[in-house]
Amino acid sequence: MPTREEVSYFGAGPAPLPTPVLTAGAAAFLNYNNTGLSLAEISHRSSTATKILNDTKAALTELLDIPDNYEILFMHGGGSGEFSAVVFNMVAVWVEQRRRAAEKECGGDEAKILERVRREVREHLRLDYLVTGSWSLKASQEAAQLLAPLGSNHVNIALDARKSHAGKFGTITPPSSWTLTPTDPTSGPTPAFLYYCDNETVDGVEFPTHLTPSSPLLVADMSSNFLSRRIPISSHAVIFGGAQKNIGITDTTLVIIRRDLLTQQPPASFLHAVGIWSPPTILHWPTIAKNNSLYNTLPIFGVWIAGEVMRGLLAAYGDAKVAGQEEVSAEKARMVYEILDRNPEVYTVVPDKSVRSRMNICFRVGGGDAEMEKRFLEGAEERGLLGLKGHRSVGGIRASCYNAVSVESVRKLAVWLVDFAQPPMT
Repeated sequence: MPTREEVSYFGAGPAPLPTPVLTAGAAAFLNYNNTGLSLAEISHRSSTATKILNDTKAALTELLDIPDNYEILFMHGGGSGEFSAVVFNMVAVWVEQRRRAAEKECGGDEAKILERVRREVREHLRLDYLVTGSWSLKASQEAAQLLAPLGSNHVNIALDARKSHAGKFGTITPPSSWTLTPTDPTSGPTPAFLYYCDNETVDGVEFPTHLTPSSPLLVADMSSNFLSRRIPISSHAVIFGGAQKNIGITDTTLVIIRRDLLTQQPPASFLHAVGIWSPPTILHWPTIAKNNSLYNTLPIFGVWIAGEVMRGLLAAYGDAKVAGQEEVSAEKARMVYEILDRNPEVYTVVPDKSVRSRMNICFRVGGGDAEMEKRFLEGAEERGLLGLKGHRSVGGIRASCYNAVSVESVRKLAVWLVDFAQPPMT
């Protein structure tokens, strides 16, 4: 039976965790701080749980330099749950902004206000999506499904990256080519938000730099590259991510949201009157914020694990904070891509060079030859290199180099890449 040190795991998620976090977690799971209770047993309403929650928020705030006008939420449902939460909450913000504008112009005439906003919802509501991979595609499809009762014209696919890449994901065209909805509310349709997925795990596509538009409200899914590089928080309205890549374990979802958006929510009755569903309480950001993420039973063990991971990064990189991890992530990716590029007769990197992911390195062996890829995976497993099989929807090889994947593990993968490329390839 191999030891933990003998195995290098490159799975796409759940991802590896730092061994010191797992060691501390094992002890806390049995007896937390000598209380005689498992951390999984303590009440989420206890002072202990509240301290864990607040300490984790503090660590994240320090690590990413989160401004004071942002709120950190811990939620359930993973990134997929936030696909729905984004639509419910951000459409509600859009509606409330128009309700308030109508109220100023129509005074107290509720019937006129309602009719005006109902018409604006029908004619002007748009949700802009940049579809650069499988996960942003799923998010846009969820939005279309939720808004289907209003019609089919409310979700605007401002970019479908497949159209410029032979029907497959693997590139991101320049912003000048995106068909974004105009942001002038006097000229017709206006966007409730602009949505993008910063790193696509299935397709190995990552935005090389962060988007920083002044408008519309920018929403980012950062599930798979969170804590791997600096983030211009103030350029975003909402950032969310499932924990199971770089943050912690499966069961926790992080949301960073600008606080003023939490107060721009119309009464549920008004949303219903204009033909829009109100957010389910479990996905309603203002409710979660009002209750300090404790509206219902929060998985405190998962929050504690996330806090340990964050404090570990702070301890490792000091004043550099997440910029220190950014350098390490870039170096790990460089080591792998350099070898892949040196051996084009054996390896083919899937995405365009301009958008290669640092987290999820997707490539084919022998041009996608099934037997060669099988031999590559078998040889890798013999060397303790695990989790390298590509996503079932696209096949191939995928090396996920999340934060807890050590430089030494990546070096071992690099050696195998070199060895396999030597003729005869075995």
